[in-house]
Amino acid sequence: MDRAQQLSEFLKARRAGLRPEEVGASDFGTQRRVPGLRREELALLAGVSVDYYTRLEQGRARHVSTEVLDAVARALRLDDDERAHLHNLAAPATRRTRPARPQRVGAEMRQALHALKTVPAYIIGRRLDVLAWNEPARVLIADFPALPAVERNMARLVFLDSGAKDLYPDWESKARDTVANLRFDAGRHSDDAQLASLVGELSLHSEDFRRLWAGHQVRGKIRGRKRFAHPLIGELALDYVAMRAPDDPDMTMMIYSAPEGSEAETSLRLLAGLSEASLPAVEVRPSGG
Repeated sequence: MDRAQQLSEFLKARRAGLRPEEVGASDFGTQRRVPGLRREELALLAGVSVDYYTRLEQGRARHVSTEVLDAVARALRLDDDERAHLHNLAAPATRRTRPARPQRVGAEMRQALHALKTVPAYIIGRRLDVLAWNEPARVLIADFPALPAVERNMARLVFLDSGAKDLYPDWESKARDTVANLRFDAGRHSDDAQLASLVGELSLHSEDFRRLWAGHQVRGKIRGRKRFAHPLIGELALDYVAMRAPDDPDMTMMIYSAPEGSEAETSLRLLAGLSEASLPAVEVRPSGG
């Protein structure tokens, strides 16, 4: 995946999404041929020359300082994840994060996953690959052991599995988050050939993915709430939190839970009952980085 092209498309998308009146640019001109801010308006807000910003947006600027990137981020009103993405895309080759070795779920993470017997939890790695899971997650989200290793991937499940829209009543929201998470990974690992192949496959087979990928939304995996519709339990809204592995910044445990005394907590007890005859969490050993 070409990093300069990603940077160019990201900046254009964020600039197009910023309304002039939001930043007091309505007096810069009356006739607008493009949505959002003009390059000269953005350059003025960031305190850089129009020529320099143009080169940056075209992916032609070299050795961009942290100060300039922060100024552009402020002008574009980027959040923390978007700011980090901008820095990742603009980083010189010597600072880029290279794809690491094949990921392994460590003993501590595996032990923690086994200990979560009443709430769904799973571990994802680069490219949103599902590396391990517990029984409640298998019962709620997907029968991971029955899937070929290459299909144990949240992006593939969301966009290519025919049952995804039944599982997620707010499928559009889940799809947006999934693409935004994948974009965040792409900024960190633009040289990952397997990630590029995954994006190509999803683009080829899913019009929804192509539409959302073109939006260049970026989001890390932190916390939130998701609604599920289980065929036996019914609909339940669960809170989730992402816990990063201590020795691998690209490995995260996703844990779903519900407030004490809520209907969702009762539903989780039913879910745990369905998974009483649980199997050990499975660790996937990918063939590539």
